[in-house]
Amino acid sequence: MPRLFTALELPADVGFSLSMLRGGLPGARWIDRENYHITLRFIGDVDERTADAVDEMLLEVEREPIPIRLNGLGSFGSDKPRSIHAAIEPSRALSALQGDIERAIRRLGLPPETRKFVPHVSLARLRHASTLDVADYLAMRGYFPPRSFTAARFVLFSSRDSVGGGPYVLEAAYPLGQHEMPAWPARRWG
Repeated sequence: MPRLFTALELPADVGFSLSMLRGGLPGARWIDRENYHITLRFIGDVDERTADAVDEMLLEVEREPIPIRLNGLGSFGSDKPRSIHAAIEPSRALSALQGDIERAIRRLGLPPETRKFVPHVSLARLRHASTLDVADYLAMRGYFPPRSFTAARFVLFSSRDSVGGGPYVLEAAYPLGQHEMPAWPARRWG
């Protein structure tokens, strides 16, 4: 049974820049840079038939390429920090793509996403990190020159049942701005 989510990939140079921010935070489990992404919609564990239906619905999403801008670091979980992330500047284009994907998934009868869409790139999962350690880390590394790129596609990833952070398998890619059938690797549902 695959565990699926949709995402935007990061260019290699942006991933490299973010990977240079690793280290210096006790209790952090750093995510490998090849697994950096911007989650658009977590779908969850589904059977193969539903996975195929998700793929079919995502083929109908049509948007233009989206400018993406990374701008600073942050953390989730103020009283009990859970993760460190690179913040993504919100934009109408990004929100519209995420909304289109959410509606496509809900048309399949899957439950709605309960969390508010906050675009970000997870860099580390935290376990037993103190709020003071996180504040010190963000004070030291929280500013980095903004990085920008244009997302030319969104993707469907699968992951193994774990605590997050990869490895992720590219299941399908959906071009933005090119309204034609996408190319994808062979299905690995199972």
